[in-house]
Amino acid sequence: MAHRNYTKEDILRIAEQENVAYIRLQFTDMLGTIKNVEIPRSQLAKALDNKMMFDGSSIEGFVRIEESDMYLYPDLNTWVIYPWTSSSEGRVAGLTCDIYNPDGTPFAGDPRGILKRVLKEAEELGFTSFNVGPEPEFFLFKTDENGEPTLNLNDKGGYFDLAPLDLGENCRRDIVLTLDKMGFEVEASHHEVAPGQHEIDFKYADAVTTADNIQIFKLVVKNIARRYGLHATFMPKPLFGVNGSGMHCHQSLFRGAENAFYDESDELGLSDIARHYLAGILKHARSFTAVTNPLVNSYKRLVPGFEAPCYVAWSPQNRSPLVRVPASRGLSTRIEVRSPDPSANPYLALAVMLKAGLDGIKNKLPLAKQTDRNIYVMDEAEREEAGITNLPASLKDALIELQNNPVMVEALGEHALAHFVEAKEIEWDMFRTSVHPWEREQYMSLY
Repeated sequence: MAHRNYTKEDILRIAEQENVAYIRLQFTDMLGTIKNVEIPRSQLAKALDNKMMFDGSSIEGFVRIEESDMYLYPDLNTWVIYPWTSSSEGRVAGLTCDIYNPDGTPFAGDPRGILKRVLKEAEELGFTSFNVGPEPEFFLFKTDENGEPTLNLNDKGGYFDLAPLDLGENCRRDIVLTLDKMGFEVEASHHEVAPGQHEIDFKYADAVTTADNIQIFKLVVKNIARRYGLHATFMPKPLFGVNGSGMHCHQSLFRGAENAFYDESDELGLSDIARHYLAGILKHARSFTAVTNPLVNSYKRLVPGFEAPCYVAWSPQNRSPLVRVPASRGLSTRIEVRSPDPSANPYLALAVMLKAGLDGIKNKLPLAKQTDRNIYVMDEAEREEAGITNLPASLKDALIELQNNPVMVEALGEHALAHFVEAKEIEWDMFRTSVHPWEREQYMSLY
């Protein structure tokens, strides 16, 4: 959403003028789920004074019971009125909050706070902003009579299809209109490769605003889809044999108005800073994958043959590597990291990628040669010779890589890392010990 500077008085005035009855104080838990404490307008002034408390012990990855009181500090610039609520019954608005301990210090397990901490490090290196443009993809499935998602896609569309084939077109148009009303600058919206798959890209912004936007975007998409009798899912790979959903992240570092990634004298237009940053991304990619691809299901997307990267390499134009350098230059010079998927907690995903890039800059890491061949047609020996490694093949492998990388451990901090890993190990174990339909199909009659 476009950045606005609201004061407390502005918000109280707008709430009254627009007949806002309830305000959702929103924050994100460790696993990327949006939580909210809903308050009536009579409590809004108290909330804007950072006096609203909630019980942190009930939130995934937050705190132990004995230290459960937490304070919500709303970020005034995130104030938004949800367009799908009517003024006759009283509208609903939202504020995104930071989480603080009772002693007034930022809470170590708040994902938004973790991102801000890494941004501080970038600032100390002279970068005033870390800009990110995300490309989240999602599938629309029909729902059954109970409103539960089915596996029936609502269309037969293909990449960039224009034919008015489906509810999905209308639903996507409605989503874009709603985002527009909320102040989002939508850059593109189109059908993706797979039937039922859509992508909406919004204009880049600083990392915190982008992560906030991704969370609000998911709410909007799910809400509007429901009105069309559709279920929107950001699950990375809902269907076998079909492209999964990614969330490519275009990134650049700025010093004031100047893009620190651009150097006109370089053949690719990339500055040394951009090259070191990219080298840091490649160096730590295997270790941040658990955060950018946090589900058991994420690893069904990161396989050869479906346009998702599974090899650690970079290229200016080729789409098989992990990082692509898009063609535009000048202020638009950026790198595109293609591995993240939309199930990631956006605050943590941006924090670990930025941390990886900054490590490259601090240590002036040399950038490996670019890969211009299609990596999918290279065999293992050829990849090894080119120094191309694989991304982790499972959530379990990714968690091991994450915990063994001191830079990534520092990015998340001990509290968040411990809670994240614990939750994910439980998820992996439940998956590992389940008996899947595939196994029964394969083995029941054979053995």
